[in-house]
Amino acid sequence: MSRPQLLIDTDPGVDDALAILMAHADADIAALSIAAGNVGLAHTVRNACTLVDLLGSATPVFAGCATPLVRAPAEDAAFVHGADGFGDIGFPVAKAVAADESAAQALLRLTRERPGELTLVALAPLTNLALALRLDPALPQRVARLVVMGGAVTGHGNTGMIPAEFNVGFDPEAAHVVFEAFPSFDLIDWEATLRHAFDEETFDAWLQAGDHRADFYGRIAGTARAFNRKHDRRGIIAADALAMAVAIDPTIITRSEKRAVAVELDGRLTRGATVVDWARRLGAPANANIVLEVDQARFGAMVRRALGAPER
Repeated sequence: MSRPQLLIDTDPGVDDALAILMAHADADIAALSIAAGNVGLAHTVRNACTLVDLLGSATPVFAGCATPLVRAPAEDAAFVHGADGFGDIGFPVAKAVAADESAAQALLRLTRERPGELTLVALAPLTNLALALRLDPALPQRVARLVVMGGAVTGHGNTGMIPAEFNVGFDPEAAHVVFEAFPSFDLIDWEATLRHAFDEETFDAWLQAGDHRADFYGRIAGTARAFNRKHDRRGIIAADALAMAVAIDPTIITRSEKRAVAVELDGRLTRGATVVDWARRLGAPANANIVLEVDQARFGAMVRRALGAPER
């Protein structure tokens, strides 16, 4: 079986790092396009380059938008991931460097060079994708699939705007542009990631059995794990990893629902909320395949493989 061909838009970020390790293990990565989100753009670009070094790959890195499209600046998630996004370990400056081409231009160029071949995996606020769409609205026609980690489909978000999930809440206008432009995409929301958290003892056993990738991930994840424990979030919550699992192998999905999904832009208490037409009352096209459940054992096997832990 041929390996999936992925174009990854990301804001590394601890959970982004695990997703990228998974992509390296089970797919081919055409490029990493980088947005601000979990932390500022200088840190997310540096973290992407650190991952390229770790994996010994020649994956190109393209720096993108440092702020949301309209309202800036937005609150980042440094209090979860560490000020540098990688747990404040203090890694040396990476040997890999970002290319001169901007992320939005790279997204357009790569999809023109390889029309219909690339699965676009959106793990960050959707700023880069929205800018690319404004430059070239035909982008969706050249993408094999779009997989988005974002949203909270029944309003149980993880931001100060209570119904909003972080990626969508960071740049709601960008999410609106992307959701309006793509006629079909897979949506892996925050609530699904909570349902698919890993048992901590099991995950720690994978880290102990793994190789240099597991050592790296175990080091950078400490800050985020401490935050989750403090806030009664149980288990290892691997949001971007779940989206990556769906991107690599969509047959891992065991339950999903196709519905029209939009983004609230103006609500005083609900800005950034993902609004789902569950009852199909509006007659709008069902643009999102909302992933509700995946095969947890197969998901876990992909994570173990990414960490270099042997199969059971």
